[in-house]
Amino acid sequence: MAILGQIRSKPWLLMGVIALALLAFLVNPDSIDKVFGKNPDVLGKVNGEKITREEFNDQLFVLQQQAEQQGRPKNGLEEQAWQLLVQSKLIKQQFEKLGFEMTDDYFWNQIQYDQMFAQNQQFFDEKGNFKTQELKKEIETLQNTNPQGYAQWLKTRKTIEYRLMARQVFTNLSAGITTGKKEAEELMKQRDQLADIDFVKVDYAAYLQKTKINVTTQDLADYIKKHPVMFKAEPSRNIGIVFFPSKPSAADDAAALKEITKLYSGGTDASGGTENFQNTKNDSMFVMANSDMPFNPQYVTPAQLPATIQAQIPAAAVGQTFGPYKEQDFYVVSKLVGKKTSDSTLSRHILIAFKGSPAGEGVTRSKEQAKKLADSIGAIVKATPAKFTEFLKLSNDPNSAAQGGSLGWTTPETPFVPEFLTYLANNPKGATGVVETQFGYHIINIEDKKSGSMGYKVANLVKAIKPSDATEAETDKKSRKFIQQVQGKSFNDFVNIAKKGNYQFTNPKAAKRFEGQLQGLGTEKDAEILTWAFDKKRSKGDTELFTVDGTGDKIVVYLNGKQDAGLADPESVRDQIEVIVKNKLAAKQISDKIAGAKASNLDQIAKLFATSKQSAQVNLLNPSVAGAMEPKVAGAAFGVAKGKLSNPVEGGTGVYVLIKKSETVNKQPGDLKQFTESITQRNAGMFGQAWMKSLQDNADIDDYRIEIWNKIGNQQQ
Repeated sequence: MAILGQIRSKPWLLMGVIALALLAFLVNPDSIDKVFGKNPDVLGKVNGEKITREEFNDQLFVLQQQAEQQGRPKNGLEEQAWQLLVQSKLIKQQFEKLGFEMTDDYFWNQIQYDQMFAQNQQFFDEKGNFKTQELKKEIETLQNTNPQGYAQWLKTRKTIEYRLMARQVFTNLSAGITTGKKEAEELMKQRDQLADIDFVKVDYAAYLQKTKINVTTQDLADYIKKHPVMFKAEPSRNIGIVFFPSKPSAADDAAALKEITKLYSGGTDASGGTENFQNTKNDSMFVMANSDMPFNPQYVTPAQLPATIQAQIPAAAVGQTFGPYKEQDFYVVSKLVGKKTSDSTLSRHILIAFKGSPAGEGVTRSKEQAKKLADSIGAIVKATPAKFTEFLKLSNDPNSAAQGGSLGWTTPETPFVPEFLTYLANNPKGATGVVETQFGYHIINIEDKKSGSMGYKVANLVKAIKPSDATEAETDKKSRKFIQQVQGKSFNDFVNIAKKGNYQFTNPKAAKRFEGQLQGLGTEKDAEILTWAFDKKRSKGDTELFTVDGTGDKIVVYLNGKQDAGLADPESVRDQIEVIVKNKLAAKQISDKIAGAKASNLDQIAKLFATSKQSAQVNLLNPSVAGAMEPKVAGAAFGVAKGKLSNPVEGGTGVYVLIKKSETVNKQPGDLKQFTESITQRNAGMFGQAWMKSLQDNADIDDYRIEIWNKIGNQQQ
């Protein structure tokens, strides 16, 4: 229920594309294309097919809606939207290569198989038939009565189309995945074969404890060049970050406690020192005038109250106060101002939105016209409740309208906007009324009520423990001193000075332009820092100071590297591959020592590295050797002649040298047909993800986003 999901305690924000906001130039695109060489409405291409800004905005909109409905942050989804669009284009191209076409008939014939509908029984009749015509009719009604809802449907339909194309493509391709008789027979043979071996393992970790190996940038680069597909990099930046939080001092804490104590038991300046929180006759007005958090008129359960008073509230008398007590960065005094049994309410509504309201996209009526229409409908429904359903077609909440306007059972804890909850709490079963919220005017009908648990109304007088001007000035001084110390210095100096000062240091080594958030930071300045780092005028070694609005927090950033599209910068992936490269360097040293010693048996090799000889039984399909999965060792066991010393084998956890003592066959149950089917099913399950990655790795993908940003940004300066 899209609109129902928005009737929450915090305002609904119209979805915006923050990361690409400056691309919305109100000029002729053709003229920009001539000046800049790139059309700002085309963000990229996939095998020559355009990705438009409109497509990107629609995909981002869908992701942001999903995030909001799931209670996740809506920012930082730009890169995910881009990747989904790229994959969708690739799927569409394969869909068309197979000879299919996404016609209207195809869409409606296949929609019942989409994940959005397949598991939802309300779209199927009692015989299991999909209600295609009913769904079509609902969408047609939506088109005629609710332009905003219809526009959202078109965005959703596009994502459904891509999913249907993916389903068709994967179905056709996976149908071709088979296992031949010869292949199955060979795999069964490998499954049943066992080799008994003696071996010596020179463990990498143990070797490196005794032998120091430094991995150079060139070592990393050589490894990357040997594995180019694994290290295909998008444009990124290596950024050093030092965060200076403006934390309240002990003096700031004491000042906040003194202030709330005065309001609690002393007196306000406005009353000449006569009125305080204990003796006030109007708790809500006192909180509204003196608290850093608004008065909440709702009745809540103890679990919804501050942890300090949860156990005390049920036994308290109305008017009893608690505090001052500390909750995180706040001092609080609480007063129990009411208690009653909370009701569960079954209600329904009709939403009449107006132009400019969050639910009013595509609506042309003014606020005054919306109120007049809502009052008229409310009067009719109040007089004749049976006529409620006649006006559902006018509702700007199509999802609840499809359910007869029902909002289901709600309680005071349901995250609806306060005006809505207040009406439900203060009116009896059968009541109908018109309520204004930020979404528009709601004609609400209370269908039923039932008693619930005890609820408590608590007035909380709150004072935030804020950093004073002096504290913020000290933070500013500290950050400015730091940036002066590091300007013109190396990155190592930047890191060392930060550590010496015991400052909060992080180093996102591959920050992407449109990720929206920086790993290890997570402030509202993250996007601005990324903009700074990707400015084409920026050079390695540049530093900048940022201030987080409203907090006094400071951030000093250092540009440590610029990664263009191509192979990854070695240092940006050091954390990922240094251990692997170090093990490979160790493996070469170990192999060279074995060759240099001209060892002819396992005992000599064991003595050379102060280790011991071991025994194991290995299998090609389950290549476990002494608790480690070592496929190369298993391969060597079946590749070396019986009784002959193998060459050193570079395994995943160490270098192995082995001698095969014998081979045996352990015939396992199951016939060839069953085994063939299981292998085919396994391969089909692994196919989709591997095929999609291969498709993307080999595609011709042009990403103009950064280029367009830089050129338009320069035009604005």
